[in-house]
Amino acid sequence: MRTSLVLACLLAGGCSAVDRPLPPGFLLGVATAGFQNDPGCPSLPSELCIDRHSDWYDFVTSEEIRADAGAYVRGDPLEAGPGSYELYPLDFDLVARQLRGNAVRLSLEWSRLFPQPTDEAEGYEAMRQRADPRALRHYHDVFAALRHRGLRPLVTLHHYTLPSWIHDAVGCHRDLDRCRRRGWLDRARIVREIAKYAAFCGREFGAEVDLWATLNEPFAVVLPGFLFPSWERSNPPAVALRFDEARTAMVAMLEAHARMYEAVHQSDTIDSDGDGQAARVGLVYNLTPAAPRDPDRPLDVQAAKRLFYLYNEVFLNAVIRGDLDEDMDGTSVHREDLGGRLDYLGLNYYTQVIVDGTETPALPRLSPLTTFNPLTLTLWTDHPRGLYDMALLVHSWGLPVLVTENGTADQSDESVAPRFLVRHLDWLLRAYEAGARIEGYFYWTLVDNYEWNHGMSMRFGLYRLEQGPDKRRSPREAARVFSEIGAAFALPASLRQRYGGN
Repeated sequence: MRTSLVLACLLAGGCSAVDRPLPPGFLLGVATAGFQNDPGCPSLPSELCIDRHSDWYDFVTSEEIRADAGAYVRGDPLEAGPGSYELYPLDFDLVARQLRGNAVRLSLEWSRLFPQPTDEAEGYEAMRQRADPRALRHYHDVFAALRHRGLRPLVTLHHYTLPSWIHDAVGCHRDLDRCRRRGWLDRARIVREIAKYAAFCGREFGAEVDLWATLNEPFAVVLPGFLFPSWERSNPPAVALRFDEARTAMVAMLEAHARMYEAVHQSDTIDSDGDGQAARVGLVYNLTPAAPRDPDRPLDVQAAKRLFYLYNEVFLNAVIRGDLDEDMDGTSVHREDLGGRLDYLGLNYYTQVIVDGTETPALPRLSPLTTFNPLTLTLWTDHPRGLYDMALLVHSWGLPVLVTENGTADQSDESVAPRFLVRHLDWLLRAYEAGARIEGYFYWTLVDNYEWNHGMSMRFGLYRLEQGPDKRRSPREAARVFSEIGAAFALPASLRQRYGGN
């Protein structure tokens, strides 16, 4: 297929003149997250629609946190969200019938399923006695609705939120040293309990789910949680420059992924989609390329390489090869219990970072490799070529790629999001043509949702959320473009010519 496409491009005088077909078996859909999408139901009681048992609920609803400038929380009410806890049948109809997609990425909420501690529960039956029966029914109904519409689920087990019984978001923001429920800092406890949760989900939902992701963007928990909370992103407990705690959280998340990977493979024994595999388990990581501000300045070039290593490779080297650089100094210790625990990599891609080099480490207590200025990093650059580069990098590591998030919140012009979608998908298909194993693309996101500490101020949706009582979804131009791609199961040449395909 790849050879025939290249030949067609040559005969047509360039690939801009031909449609780019999607790979066989390609998953095309949207990505969502429970905390961001669930709240805001038009008719269900808020105590059912809004999960009041997570650290993020405590974080964004606390008067103390909202009044604290150092927490960086906008303070929008959760009731302003899209209400997908109630309206998921409508959302799935949009994906299947309007967007012509075949898959949805969504999350299970640990705190919904287990609003009370599970420390004393051992084994599936004991865990099921602790599980909230309403949450069990709800998630089974969600998976049935997906199957009814021919949509395949990719299920994220941990998308940032933790149960409040394991993490006191407000108390740990106030005093990290004295709070008692310390989340990722209670390393042994959280690794044990999240593995039990993963094992339960694998067995409970294994007949409905075959494609799993353990953690979403672990460094997006570590960086804004323990090092650099800001308006760009704040994450509970939102404390700054706690270098030892950042390392502890990073290692805890590495161990959590490994134990969750093992737990799901042991507990999910049912092949629900008939592909011969009961479970495929991956990790979702926000791979971000780094470029020197001045390619001719050696300090900038070296800084870009070091930033890329610290942000991307420290974590992934551990889960792919088992090489753990706990001190982030460029030297690793091999841990057999960490490596080889990825069936695919979920690639989240939004931007590249532009880096200025420094003579000496800017943050020596974090790492001697921090020879860059964190205050001058340029974060949001339009760089679709980076998706191609990151996909080929993952391929070089011997892993298949699922693009689990890619999207833009820039709604200044109706053409921005379609251009973003077309150009990024174009580069992704070029990576496939170059040999990468590309298995799917999930756009972030279906409908405007609650964007963590930003509240409702960032609008990523293919559909605009209208703030009326019925939470109506109105298609943006990007939704119509996505629908053309889904209907053709290809990136049409007409879209590439209209929106500047590469």
